[in-house]
Amino acid sequence: MEQIIQKAYAKINIGLDVLRRREDGYHELKMIMQTVDLGDDLVISRTDAPGIVLETECREIPSDGSNLICRAAELLLREQDIEGGVKIALTKRIPVAAGMAGGSADAAAAMRGINELFGLDYSVQELQRLGVRLGADIPYCLVGGTMLSEGIGEILTPLPSPPDCFLVIAKPDINVSTAFVYSRLRIGELTEHPDIDGMVRALYAGSLSGITDRLGNVLETVTVKEYPVIAQIKERLCGMGAENALMSGSGPSVFGIFTDRDSAQRAAAALKAERFSGQICVTTFKRDILQQ
Repeated sequence: MEQIIQKAYAKINIGLDVLRRREDGYHELKMIMQTVDLGDDLVISRTDAPGIVLETECREIPSDGSNLICRAAELLLREQDIEGGVKIALTKRIPVAAGMAGGSADAAAAMRGINELFGLDYSVQELQRLGVRLGADIPYCLVGGTMLSEGIGEILTPLPSPPDCFLVIAKPDINVSTAFVYSRLRIGELTEHPDIDGMVRALYAGSLSGITDRLGNVLETVTVKEYPVIAQIKERLCGMGAENALMSGSGPSVFGIFTDRDSAQRAAAALKAERFSGQICVTTFKRDILQQ
């Protein structure tokens, strides 16, 4: 095999709580991660020359060794002392710096692809142990689906998939630094925390209303203050029929949950017409990536 194609799917957080700041500087998290049917494509090819070459038409991301894709590829090739290298052609659809783990999803897809392309025989768990060295979201992005995520994001517990529904995802024309958001978060001053345990029960019960009633993300206390457009998008989505709406990750992407496609498409068209966001899509939840 000389070439392989991998899909990298975006994620949203349907619940995100920060419990404490650890002594090592990382934050202890408790959140529910969910894959959505929006993804990048990676075409990974073996090369005789050593090194990693990344090609992409997306000007918002670096194509040199600082890119998480290149770092993930280099990690696997170095661990196995592989001669030769890889060329990776990336088609980018996941919004950049959007709170949707696009970079981590791409890195995870590169790891899955290189593992298969070179016949490395790493198990998923072994890839996760390697991937967490590069980013806390990578272990989740290797498998996707619906997961309770704890620790710094690397402790994963599979959960039932949510009921079928439709999502409008909108990224306003701003970029948000995750490091900035966490540096401004005042955990001791938080007066409300999302009901993550209640959402887990709602997932097991298959209750969409039980999920939407509990949407919550403590990072909104920072990002929404800095960028009020996030609250405006949430309000518009709910006003146009969303069961509820929430910011994903550290932002600025916002998603609204709709029970029917027509309402979701009308809401997406309205947001676009009102110029709330240049990047808008209608999509659905996606199940375990490895089972597709």
